[in-house]
Amino acid sequence: MDLIPVVGASALLARGSLQVLVVADLHLGLEHELLRGGITIPSQTGLLLDRMLDLVEEVGADRLVVVGDLKQGVPYTSWQERREIPAFLARLTEQVRVDVVMGNHDVGLSDIASDAIVHPPTGMVLDGVGYFHGHTWPSPDVLRASHLVAAHIHPAVRLLDPLGHGASEPVWLLGRISPSFQGEDGGITAGSILVLPAFNPLCGGYLLNAGKDEERGPIMRMIDLGNSSIYLLDGTSLGTVGHILAAQDRAPRRRPRLPRTGR
Repeated sequence: MDLIPVVGASALLARGSLQVLVVADLHLGLEHELLRGGITIPSQTGLLLDRMLDLVEEVGADRLVVVGDLKQGVPYTSWQERREIPAFLARLTEQVRVDVVMGNHDVGLSDIASDAIVHPPTGMVLDGVGYFHGHTWPSPDVLRASHLVAAHIHPAVRLLDPLGHGASEPVWLLGRISPSFQGEDGGITAGSILVLPAFNPLCGGYLLNAGKDEERGPIMRMIDLGNSSIYLLDGTSLGTVGHILAAQDRAPRRRPRLPRTGR
C-alpha cells in the first residue's frame, strides 16, 4: 500500500488493490454559518465539486473516501446543506463510489446523503488502511490497520518573517505514534498517522507551531507531536514540529525602522 499526497492539493491517493482518492473537511454549508455572523460569501460548493471531479479523473480513482466533516452545520442541517449536498453527492457518484466516515459536523448527514455510503465515526478499513475523522476514538479494527489516515484538526503552520508576522499554510502532518499507544494488546499497530489538511480553503487551521496544547480529540494524545513531520502541499518538507519550534525560539526579532522625515 502506498499513501501518496496529491501535489498541490489537499488530497491523498491510497494506491493498493484499489485507487482510492481521500479528502476530508469539506464543510459544505460553511457560507451559511458565515452569513449568520454577518459575512456574505457566495456558495463554494460548485467550485469544490469541480475540483473533486478533476482529481478523481486525474488519479483514476476507483473509490472516493471523505474522512469526515462533509457538512458544516451542527447540531442542525441548514437549508443550504439540504439543497446542495444531495446534488453534490449525486454528481460525484456518477463518476465514482463515495464513502463518508462521519465527523463531528456530520450530524444528520445520513438523511441527505442517500447516494453515498456513510460509515460511523469509529471509522472504516479499506485495503488495509484505517480511516477515522479523529474527534472520537476509532474502532479496534481501525487501530489494527497497517496504515492510519485521519483529519479533524486542519493541520497548519505559520511561517514567520523577521518581524514575527506571517500567513498560515495548510500542511500534511505525519504524526509519530507515542510509545504509550503502541502494542498489540488494544494498542495501535501502525507507527504513524497521516493527518489530512482541510479540503475547503475557507476552513481555519490548527497551528502546529503555535506552542499551544489544545484539546482536539484523541489524535493529539495519540501522537508525539514534537517528533512528527510536516509537509507543505507542494511536497516541501519542513522537518519536525519540534525543529520548527526550536528554530522559532532561536530566531531574533527585529524592530521595524521608521523612515526619517525631513524638516
